Amino acid sequence: MRGRKMRWGRCATLLLVFATALHQAGAQSPAPNTNPPELTPGHSDGSYLHSYLVAPKPEEPCPPNIDAIYQADTIVTGTDMRQRPWGFAQTFRTVLVKSSGDPGLMDDPRVADLAAHADGYVVCFSYVDMMGDIPIHDEQGTYDRPHKLTVTFAPAKIDAILADFGDKPWRGERPAVLPMLLVIGPKPPPYVLSADTPRGVEQRGAFATAAEEFGMTARFPNDTELTTWGVSVAHFPGETPRSLAGEATVIGTLEWNESLPGWVGKWRADWHGAAHRWEISGVNYDAAFRDILRGVVLLASGRGSPN
Repeated sequence: MRGRKMRWGRCATLLLVFATALHQAGAQSPAPNTNPPELTPGHSDGSYLHSYLVAPKPEEPCPPNIDAIYQADTIVTGTDMRQRPWGFAQTFRTVLVKSSGDPGLMDDPRVADLAAHADGYVVCFSYVDMMGDIPIHDEQGTYDRPHKLTVTFAPAKIDAILADFGDKPWRGERPAVLPMLLVIGPKPPPYVLSADTPRGVEQRGAFATAAEEFGMTARFPNDTELTTWGVSVAHFPGETPRSLAGEATVIGTLEWNESLPGWVGKWRADWHGAAHRWEISGVNYDAAFRDILRGVVLLASGRGSPN
């Protein structure tokens, strides 16, 4: 009996020590991480996700009336510090391009140095769970879920950076981009990318996402407009139709090349009476659409020509 009491006493003592240790551990603040966060690539922004997102709710309200050209988003894993520095750097580059109309800033070495400290230009940021409609089953599911990170930067600081580069913000109205594209994919038949064709759902989403990255909007011609213009797969014009006011029309072909493998895009746009042609090859269609938008932005902002 005495031995049994001693064993129970020891167990009680061990339980008390264990509980005290847990309480102290829970009360301690985590030690600060003195190492700089690693800038690791995140997930690409798949166009198939774009249409299903809702406006992000910030953890703290952003200052009012900040122009959209100072805001950008990207896809990261989780909401912790694993990819937040990378996300800040990516959105920082995007905002410099959006606010200036200069696509060359995306890969400018001067921007790379600043992007490493992009958190110093951030006003606010927020996350949206990309799998919000899927129940969480385990801890890993919480930790590894993809999130849309939306970051808003301080306009005055971004403007100052552009001034240091000898540049300035691109103010005023921007044209909507109207792509008139003949798509010749790996599976026949070819089709014109219109607002109505079911085969172009993902490509329309990708184009709209690319336009947003450049601070632009996209409008796709509907079948009625194409018929009025006499545009079809059998009769695809070689000349650019006259753009409507407030729009920039780009006509071209997007053809899959199995030997590359990849898409080959050839574009044409008339801007202020001058014809411009440019092309890209060996890329996915997201990159091809960004190439169209890059060319229009150069022309509309007056930064140069895509030729």
